[in-house]
Amino acid sequence: MPSPTYELFREAMAARQQIVCTYRGRRREVCSVILGHTGGQETALTYQFAGESNSRLPPEGEWRCLTLSMVSDVELRDGPWRTGGSHSASQSCVESVDFDVNPDSPYSPKHRL
Repeated sequence: MPSPTYELFREAMAARQQIVCTYRGRRREVCSVILGHTGGQETALTYQFAGESNSRLPPEGEWRCLTLSMVSDVELRDGPWRTGGSHSASQSCVESVDFDVNPDSPYSPKHRL
C-alpha cells in the first residue's frame, strides 16, 4: 500500500503541480518526474528549482533523487511545470518505475498517469 506521501507525489505528477516539502530538514520546491521504488523504498526523481539544499543549487535548478520516507510537510501548488533543459542522460534514481510524466518513457512504467 503506497504511503500518503507517495500518493501526493503521484497526484502532483498527474496534475503537473509543484511540490513544496521538507527533505532531510530542508525546504524544497520540486516537480516530480518519475515515481517508483529503489531497494524497496518509495523514491522520486524530481527537478528542484527553488528552496534549500545540502549542496549548492544552481540558479536554473537541478535534478534530485528523493527517498520518500525522508519527505515531510508536503504541499501541492499550481505553478509552472519545470524539468530542466537536459534529458539526454538516463536516470538511475528509480529502479522500478511506477509512474513517469513522459508519455514516451523508456522506463516501462507500470501505470499511466
